[in-house]
Amino acid sequence: MIAKTISYVVLGVDALRIDIEVDSYRVLTPAFHIVGLPDMAIRESSNRIQSALQSSGFRYEQNKVVVNLAPADVRKEGASLDLPMAVALLASTGFLPKDRLDQYAVVGELGLDGGIRGVPGALSLAEGAKTSGLRGIIVPEANAAEAAMIDGLDVIPVNHLLQAFRFFTGEDPLTPFRVDRESIFEESQTHEIDFQDVKGQAHVKRALEIAAAGAHNVLLLGSPGTGKTMLARRLPTILPRMTLEESLETTRIHSIAGLLQNNQGLVAVRPFRAPHYTISSAGLVGGGSIPRPGEISLAHNGVLFLDEAAELPRSTLEVLRQPLEDGVVTVARAAMTLTFPARFLFCAAMNPCPCGFLMDARKPCVCNTQQIQKYRSRISGPLLDRIDLHIEVPPVDFQELRQASSGEPSAVIRERVESARQIQRHRFAKRPGIHCNAHMTSRDIKHHCQLDSACLTLLETAMNNFGMSARSYDRILKVARTIADLEHSDSIQHPHLGEAIQFRTLDRS
Repeated sequence: MIAKTISYVVLGVDALRIDIEVDSYRVLTPAFHIVGLPDMAIRESSNRIQSALQSSGFRYEQNKVVVNLAPADVRKEGASLDLPMAVALLASTGFLPKDRLDQYAVVGELGLDGGIRGVPGALSLAEGAKTSGLRGIIVPEANAAEAAMIDGLDVIPVNHLLQAFRFFTGEDPLTPFRVDRESIFEESQTHEIDFQDVKGQAHVKRALEIAAAGAHNVLLLGSPGTGKTMLARRLPTILPRMTLEESLETTRIHSIAGLLQNNQGLVAVRPFRAPHYTISSAGLVGGGSIPRPGEISLAHNGVLFLDEAAELPRSTLEVLRQPLEDGVVTVARAAMTLTFPARFLFCAAMNPCPCGFLMDARKPCVCNTQQIQKYRSRISGPLLDRIDLHIEVPPVDFQELRQASSGEPSAVIRERVESARQIQRHRFAKRPGIHCNAHMTSRDIKHHCQLDSACLTLLETAMNNFGMSARSYDRILKVARTIADLEHSDSIQHPHLGEAIQFRTLDRS
């Protein structure tokens, strides 16, 4: 007898509906076949399912079982199809009625004792069930808080195969899991670190405030121990608070990667990803036979920080160029090609020279000019073209370290940043895909970054005297526009442009 259940698997950041068909009939030689391009984890599920059924008290004749996963031409992976296959098998062998199986999606990994373990990507799976018009979804108890973030869907948490069985027979009408996602979202928006922790470096804090206000990419250049990493880690604390939509989008990506803790429903603060400098290209963009999100996508709506950027292979750094330009990353593999979101603020840190002490007055640099140029050239011109702010981070003076007060807290800086972002949202309201100054095109720069004669003279003098490249021109204007927004100025003034010019250190001859 044939029985069907509905489930989902994750492809990219979206859910693909899987119709599971199970046929069971009596033969002399028992067998359990799974067809429809399953991976090894799904093939091994036959053993888990049979042990779970026996441990739960179900006794049935060892028949030939054929499980079809439709659509059959798409490769499936993971153990989330264990529970729906077990439920379909129970219906095929007459233990379960079929009348409610088409109303609910089912996901979950089975243990040999019938227990149900959590699965990655529950938010996407629940969203897929809602999009399909289903009444609800059966999920592992560990994924209930995450799946319940999708409104308009009954989320039924279960921790054992018998619970799912009794729900479908009507013996145990489980209550749908509910959450107040608005309150959870508000309560989770807290940071454990603050800009007030950083002593000194007032001009670097100012530069990072400008970067946050306009979503400008940043390069921190300084000797070891000057606080580059400490400052970068606090950059998310001054970015605008996440909206609920951004939070759900970020949560979906982290869930697919298996980074959500049990019972964590939302990622409510902007992510900060800081991979080690030995990371590979696949680690950054994502990989696998069925591609999974990499560090670039995990930093979506947050900050991607690369410390010791000049130590990364040039080929690894170059994979950042397309995501920085397009806000998405496309991963092509033999099985399929998937696109992941990748709109992040890029922050890199590096030493000014191989020995690291070129800018440190307390310790002499031992590098010659050729070594310094070779070291800095590890970051290519096209990548440097996508970084708006080059910030020199000098050593902190001893007297500044002794100061009791460290400066403004992140909350105060964030208020100014959000005010500037509001101006930009209004400015680009009719420009789809452009939300802040860093994303302006040449046409937008021409329209919104007009200069008076005094500013034009200053910019021409700076480019000629400092030997700045042509690519600096647009970057300076974008940053100047952001500085003007922070000052609530309708036009770019002489001081705004002068400050922006100071942030193009690596473009000077």
